[in-house]
Amino acid sequence: MKLSEIKNHLKGLDKIGFQLPNGELVASHFHVTEVGKITKDFIDCGGKVRSESVINFQLWEENDYDHRLHPEKLVHIIELSDKIFKFDDLEIEVEYQGKDTISKYNLDFDGKNFLLTTKATVCLAQEVCCAPVEEVVEESSSCCSPSSGCC
Repeated sequence: MKLSEIKNHLKGLDKIGFQLPNGELVASHFHVTEVGKITKDFIDCGGKVRSESVINFQLWEENDYDHRLHPEKLVHIIELSDKIFKFDDLEIEVEYQGKDTISKYNLDFDGKNFLLTTKATVCLAQEVCCAPVEEVVEESSSCCSPSSGCC
């Protein structure tokens, strides 16, 4: 979900709900403790230099049951952040404290709740590093071997 989309969805809501991939809702007394832009500059395993940027929301919940984040307040926080940082209309990534560590999610919307959807890693240099998934790679394959050109 892009930044413009969440602002549009929030304008039509009376309350905000975030749903985890397992179907459970984030506690209603959550706070959005950060709104920012994260840029990651890196080299993939094929040696290509890359840069990715996302808008990051951090959800946090504690024992503060008296304060609820209302849609108009979150829109205000987003607009204030956008005014200061001049965001592009980027995809949103959500951080949320899981049982053991912070988890990162993509964001979707079902008409009622914002859905925290799972993220996955992928090899970005498959054309130089590994054979396509449909091809069977035998144990003797040079995929990701020292001579393959992959890290």
